[in-house]
Amino acid sequence: MRHIGHLPDVKQAQTFGDLLVTKGIPNEIATDADGSSLIWIRDDDHLAQAKDWLTKFQAAPGAAEFRDIASQAAKARKAKASEMTEYQSRVRTRKTLFPSFGAYGVGILTYTLIGICVAVALFSKFGGDENWVRQLLISDAGKMAPGFLPDVIQHGEFWRLLTPAFLHFGVLHLLFNMMWLYQLGCMIEARQSALRLLLLVVVTGIFSNLAQYLVDGPQFGGMSGVVYALAGYVWMRGKHDRASGLFLNQQSVTILLVWLVVCFTGLVGPVANIAHFAGLVSGMAIGRVSGYLAMRKSE
Repeated sequence: MRHIGHLPDVKQAQTFGDLLVTKGIPNEIATDADGSSLIWIRDDDHLAQAKDWLTKFQAAPGAAEFRDIASQAAKARKAKASEMTEYQSRVRTRKTLFPSFGAYGVGILTYTLIGICVAVALFSKFGGDENWVRQLLISDAGKMAPGFLPDVIQHGEFWRLLTPAFLHFGVLHLLFNMMWLYQLGCMIEARQSALRLLLLVVVTGIFSNLAQYLVDGPQFGGMSGVVYALAGYVWMRGKHDRASGLFLNQQSVTILLVWLVVCFTGLVGPVANIAHFAGLVSGMAIGRVSGYLAMRKSE
């Protein structure tokens, strides 16, 4: 998916989308936070042609050649659907054997992270099994140790910097985090790479866990610090580098920020608020810097 530009309103965007359909160019339309419409092209092979048509359309959106586009696009879609139906009746494709899930397809790393979180939740009885929990907390001492890092990490148990993220202390806690991890993780994997997602999870997970430990001690867990980091990354990267293929709508941003504030009030019980905040800030910083570098590179 590649972003090629935007149009000021939905009506023009729909007309242009229909125009691309008549030219055999698969596309998607998304609404930006300012109400304008973003134009996405699915195949890079059509990028140059689509940009040329966008330039022509922006110059004269009311031109005669664009007035009957909707009916032409409807015929093209109908013909394409008939071809696809006939093809699928004759051939067993990969998708019939391994269907895609979600809006961005199968994200292997995302599903792996979700699987680990679910497994840890079940084996630890959602934090009820102290033996399991002690092995995954950033420190099993129950309190902060002198120095920057807990004693167990200074003695080589480096995995504890990240493993608190896999602990969850309730079904709702797990479901909320997995829902956001699924959406954000699959988006990053599909539009960037699994390696990019892995680096984000590791770096921001360690950063948010350490921040929480240094402020409130070792008794915490959950993927929410990473989730806020991924949200911050997608938000800033998509805002400053639209060609990245990442996008977080204003409603989702508002929900995450409101929830961040509500958790700080203490109304929902003990929450790793510092991990949330540190994750969001680190993700936004990485997204902003990487977006700036990407734009500089494309110039």
